[in-house]
Amino acid sequence: MVRAVRDMKILGVMGSPRLDGNTSRMLAAFHEQIGNEHLLELVNLTSLDINGCLGCKHCQRNTLGECLQNDDTSTVLARIRNADAVIYASPLYAWSFSAQMKALIDRHYCMVSGAGPPFSQSLMLNKPIALAVTCEGPVENNADLIQVLFDRFTTYSGSICVGKYILPFCTTPNDIADRAATLAIQMVKDFASLPVK
Repeated sequence: MVRAVRDMKILGVMGSPRLDGNTSRMLAAFHEQIGNEHLLELVNLTSLDINGCLGCKHCQRNTLGECLQNDDTSTVLARIRNADAVIYASPLYAWSFSAQMKALIDRHYCMVSGAGPPFSQSLMLNKPIALAVTCEGPVENNADLIQVLFDRFTTYSGSICVGKYILPFCTTPNDIADRAATLAIQMVKDFASLPVK
């Protein structure tokens, strides 16, 4: 038995500084493909105050998920915890995540106690997550490192990788519409095939 997409609350975390760019178009294609059979929430990191991790280890010595910094990260991480699944969407910058997404990923440190598996505790344990990336060039020797980083992040947090969706050779949002729709169809299938909890 599989759980339909409409039964899930999916959070799309958009890490592109270009609000109407290729990454936004890719998330919009996913939204269009799942239609009304969804509860898709979007959060745009560019409009939020997300500071980098201070490495102070306050979160490791105190309540898990609690950070000393008073910015928007706590709200975003709470939304991630409350979602059934999360899509981390980022353009490819210097073979990796955008600065906005990288700062948020670093701040996930407060969601896991210890240095990863075996966990003493993770607030993301068994949470389905997916990677969505747009890049100007090819996947090979270009968007390979970001996938390795996402794999490590998945393992560290104890999450479950639904899939890694890379859209290469992106030019303008209008020019990638058909290819984004094709990739979004696969994303919808993968999310729909998640087992019922």
